[in-house]
This record gives sequence, C-alpha cells and structure tokens, in this order.
Amino acid sequence: MNAFAMPGAVVGAPIGPPPPSPDLPVPPTPPAPHSPAPVVDPTPTDPPLVEPGKPPPVADPPPGAFVPGRMHARRLREVYRSAGWPCCDPIEVDLLAAGLLERVRSTHGHETLRVTDAGIAHIASSLVVNRAALSRHEALVERVAREMTRAGRVAWRGLTLRAQLPPAAEGDKPRWCIARPDVFSIRNTSVEAYAQPIVHEVKVNRADLLGDLRKPDKRAAYLDLGGECWYVLGSDARGRPIGEPDEIPSECGVMVAQGDRLVVARSAVHRALPRLPFAVWMALAKAQPVGGFDDDVQDLLPGLEA
Repeated sequence: MNAFAMPGAVVGAPIGPPPPSPDLPVPPTPPAPHSPAPVVDPTPTDPPLVEPGKPPPVADPPPGAFVPGRMHARRLREVYRSAGWPCCDPIEVDLLAAGLLERVRSTHGHETLRVTDAGIAHIASSLVVNRAALSRHEALVERVAREMTRAGRVAWRGLTLRAQLPPAAEGDKPRWCIARPDVFSIRNTSVEAYAQPIVHEVKVNRADLLGDLRKPDKRAAYLDLGGECWYVLGSDARGRPIGEPDEIPSECGVMVAQGDRLVVARSAVHRALPRLPFAVWMALAKAQPVGGFDDDVQDLLPGLEA
C-alpha cells in the first residue's frame, strides 16, 4: 500500500478537487439576472384647463376658511390711519382671528388695535386691485365722454351737482342730495330748451353694479338731472358683460362695452326737461369740459394780416 494513501479510500475512485481551505471565505453566489420590466404606456390624463401663457385658475378655499372681503380691507385701512379704537363687531373679530389685527393694551389699561405685518400686506394687495379697477373705470369713462363729444355734445366728467329727490312721505318737502355722475353731457346748442342733458353711470365691477342698483335715491338723482340716464357696463376677465339689461331698471338705458365699441343693449326712456336749474348751469360754467375732436379746426383757417 502506498504510504500516502488515505485510510478508508477506495482504490481506483476518481479524485475530485480538493475541499476548500477553512481559512478562505466562500465566494457568494451571484444573483440571478432580473428580467426587464415591461414597457407600459402612461396613464392618460386630462388636458390642462389653463391656456398657455395665462395664470393658473385660483382654487376655491376650503370649507370654513376665512376669506377677507371688501369690508375687511376697508376696516384695515380705517384702523391704519386712525388711533385704532376697537369697534367690537364681527368684522373686527374676523380680522383679529386671522392675525391681521392685534390688540395693544396701554399702561393705563386702555385697549387699542394695531395692524400687523400681515394686515399691511393685505392692505397693499387690496390697493393694487383697487387701482386696477379704478384705471379700468377711468378708461371707460374717458371713452364714453369722447363718444359724447363725437356725437356733437359737450361732456363733463366728475361733476358734483345738486339734485332734488321726491319727498319721503306724502306731504313732506322735497329732499336734496349731491350727485356725482361719471359723465354729464348736453347738446352743443344756444337754446336752453334743446340742451337735452344725459347722465352716464359707468360700472366695471359686478359688486359695484349690484350695490348701486340697491340705491334708488342715487338713480332718482340722476333722473332729476338728466332727461336720460344710461348705465355703461364693462366686461369681466373673460370678456363677458358684468350685468344683463334685465337687471337694470327699465327707466334707464344700457350700454355694453365690447372691445373698442359701445353697443346699445337697450335705449333709455327720454324725458323732456324744459330747462336746467341755475345751480347746474353754474357748476357747468365752473368745470372744464372734455376736449372735443375739432379743437384744431381754427388752426386750419388762414391767418389774418393786420
């Protein structure tokens, strides 16, 4: 027997690879290759509702969320420019809860209100909106006044006129009020009976229109000053009129601004006024009318030699 033969070994058996050394680590088994994931089309989604180049739509606030309105912005401005004495009403409670106002107690125990930094930011944002609405309003007022001058009338903007209202009760004296029509115009004539005064009230905001329609005395003052009273309605952000002709009282006419045109939606009821009050004539004499389109006609005339 061979001296190097291992005991118990079978003669003639094939000799395999030697067992691994106990000092060497066993190499890990490589993981099985994963099959690639199948290509699946993405889930179809609805197209965006916003046109390219336009801001995204404003989402509705959650239920119960506090949304400051025009009354809240007005109260903030009043508190900011005053001593800040509390009114103790629901508007003030909303502003305090929203952190737009804060209470300040003096050394003597008096409590006043102060506008917070968030309140200042809200005032600034509301002023931007107000200026934008005012600029749109003034632009439409200017267009209406120019159209009146183009029609051969003399137009004024921002007049303050004294109007007479019917008595509140039977047997009482007539009432007087101050009216400020956006555009007041008369015919360019030297005969007082042919003046035919017309009042135009311009509205570019739906809330402003609805608030104005709830003031019958204001409308009665316009009807007292002019033989015709017109409401000129602007358009909203989508180009739609802010009101319908059926919403305007039947005694008033309705014009709608459509692009660069003023379209008559309903004619006004004409009432003959034999003469204007003397106070109205004095107000017209003191005010500056809108410049007409024929101001430069005199320049076309040849100069006169001395």
